[in-house]
This record gives sequence, C-alpha cells and structure tokens, in this order.
Amino acid sequence: MKLLKLIFSLLIFSLTFGACAQNKEALIKIHKLTENIYMLEGQGGNIGISVGNDGVFMIDSQFARLTPKILETIKKLSDKPIKFLANTHHHGDHTGGNENISKLNTAIIAHDNVYKRINNNDKQSDAALPIITFNDTLSLYINGEQVIIFHVDNAHTDGDALLYFTESNVLHTGDTFFNGRYPYIDLNSGGSVDGYIKAVKVAMILVDDNTKIIPGHGNLSNKKEYTSFLNMLETLKASVLTEIKNGKTEEHVVSNTSLTKTYDDLDYGCCFISSEKIRRTFYKSLKK
Repeated sequence: MKLLKLIFSLLIFSLTFGACAQNKEALIKIHKLTENIYMLEGQGGNIGISVGNDGVFMIDSQFARLTPKILETIKKLSDKPIKFLANTHHHGDHTGGNENISKLNTAIIAHDNVYKRINNNDKQSDAALPIITFNDTLSLYINGEQVIIFHVDNAHTDGDALLYFTESNVLHTGDTFFNGRYPYIDLNSGGSVDGYIKAVKVAMILVDDNTKIIPGHGNLSNKKEYTSFLNMLETLKASVLTEIKNGKTEEHVVSNTSLTKTYDDLDYGCCFISSEKIRRTFYKSLKK
C-alpha cells in the first residue's frame, strides 16, 4: 500500500511539474510589422495585433493556458482594452483562449461554420463562441484603417477567414499558409487540397512585394515565400494526380518518397505534418 501511495505521489508531482514547466517555457515573442500592427509568436497559431485609439484588435487566441502571458504581452503594446477578437478558424490552438478573452467584454468575430464547430465541441463553453459571424466577407474599421475579413471555401477547414489590413498592407492567412512546412489540411473539418490552393491564389491578389504576411504557423513571411508555398502545393497536386490516374493505391502514394523529395530536402516535413502525412492527405482529397 505504501508503495502504491509513493508511486501515486510521484505521478502527481511529475504531472504538476511538467505542466508548470510547460507554462514557464512558453514565450510570447513580439514582431513589430508597422507602427500599429504586430505579430505575436507563442505555442499556437500566430496572433495578429492592431493597436490604436480605438482599442486593440486581436486575431486568434492560442491556448487557454497561455492567456495570462498573451495579455501581459499585449499590455506592453497598448493600455487600451481588447475590443475585438477574430478567429481564423475553429482549431483549439487558435481559439483556446476565446473564453478567457471574452470575459474582458471582447466581441469575438468568426465565420458561421466556426460558430457551429465550437458550439458542437463539448470541450469549449458558450463563452468561447463568436457573437458576430459572417458568411462571405466582413469589413471592420478600426485604428484608422479598413480590415477586410473574407472567407475561403473548404481550404484548411470549412470556416477559414483571412484578414487584410488595407492601409498597413498586412495579411493574416490563418492556417491557409504554413511558412516553410507542409500544411495541415483538415479533411474531417471540410478542408480540401483544391480549396486550399484556391485560397492561396485568392489571397495572392492582395499581395505585393511590400506585403507583410502573418502565416498560421512559421516565421513572418512575404510574397516570395508565399509564392514558393503555392508552387509546392501545385507541384505536389500534379504529382499525386498522375499517380491516381495511373491507378496507384493510397499506400503506394504514401510510400513513394520521390513525390515529395524536393521539399523533404528543404525540411518541409519538419513539424506537425510529415512528408508521409502530406502524401496521404493529398491522395485522399484528390481521389474524391
């Protein structure tokens, strides 16, 4: 019995210490893009911040446990309240802090399908729900400029929103762009390869050589890197479609490392989505 109690105590200590260490290690880095636009980099999706006389406009909220550090960081940029929080989609690494932020009397904005998915998620409370939703496009006038929020169909998910700051020339892509790595295309949440590629092409219309691009994950980016990302998507799509037309099975495509070798050599499979996973995702989506 004493041995069991000892083991139990050690387990609790380990879990508690691990959680504390994880929070302690979480660093929120500030990247200044313009006089009033910032990117915050932490342990979830990249956060966009606009500050000015109207208040703080925030894009995505990362994980709930990071909220105190995120708020502490935002206070370094502005002493005004967070007026609006926009979600680029429903995944927890982008909406996990919604409930915490909503308690600050912040209005949450998102696509209609984000509302539906959060509402159907037992792990998130009603306080995490957006109170302003849209179907296609929405304009927000804040801190001296128009912010265009627009939906792209069935890309990363079925509820993706991209945000463009018209005066600052800053684009936040959400997870329709993973800089320098393979993207996560959530087929189970309405995502698709064709929709993902179309989303990048639509956003490209707004981008010029001076545009600063905040990706969902990865380093702050620009038109050149965004174009390379699009080329990777189209190259991989063409290669997998050829395999499908030649009657190759899913497992054959997944095991065919030559399909992604060029980008594997550039370490695109470094992170959440490996080269094997991206080949499987492309096959499943394009086979439909």
